[in-house]
Amino acid sequence: MKKLISWNVNGLRACVKKGFLDYFNEVDADIFCVQETKLQEGQIDLELEGYNQYWNYAEKKGYSGTAIFTKEEPISVFKGIGIEEHDKEGRVITLEFENFYMVTVYTPNSQRGLARLEYRMDWENAFREYINKLDKEKPVVLCGDLNVAHKEIDLKNPKTNRKNAGFSDEEREKFTTFLDSGFVDTYRYFYPDKESVYSWWSYMFNARKNNAGWRIDYFCTSERLKEKLIDADIHTEIYGSDHCPVELKLDI
Repeated sequence: MKKLISWNVNGLRACVKKGFLDYFNEVDADIFCVQETKLQEGQIDLELEGYNQYWNYAEKKGYSGTAIFTKEEPISVFKGIGIEEHDKEGRVITLEFENFYMVTVYTPNSQRGLARLEYRMDWENAFREYINKLDKEKPVVLCGDLNVAHKEIDLKNPKTNRKNAGFSDEEREKFTTFLDSGFVDTYRYFYPDKESVYSWWSYMFNARKNNAGWRIDYFCTSERLKEKLIDADIHTEIYGSDHCPVELKLDI
């Protein structure tokens, strides 16, 4: 069995000061993925005994960025999706293992007023194509901050957020298209009707205290891994970021 964790840390240096390493050591994941590291090479030195570390940094300082820490050494490592316009922000890392691909992603935010929606739509199409290509070779385990709450059950206030970034019709449709291309939202696979469980809360308006959140952090797997899924979890009890960690256990 493999235990996988994904966490948007919203600035890894800040998160380290808020107990990241305590959680990391305690959870003892086989693979631990982080998004929104917000740093450049050489700005942090993490002592993670027993783990291989793989980083993808954004060109812009203090922005975006991803990392994967894994006990098992991968066969190969690929950063980005192979398209220059999409690969400047350090958003994707792919590790190839014997039986599957492990991909972490930090999906671009459509921003206030959906200012970046057009770019987001281009990204969605290119990223889905990339994942589907991998899926033809080996099953894929994908995790990260996908910056979309898929259904009304996935956020506290769906009615008032209908045209906002992360809950626009366009973004939700793209996620449906992705799932329809052969993928499973693992949390909903286990808990199709579970309400009021979120992975992100705004820092404003006491949102976390009031649990006015969104579920935008996911583990998705290729359909053919369904029978290997053991459990999925969202660790709302863990602080240190405006997101909380999400988990997948699978027999792979």
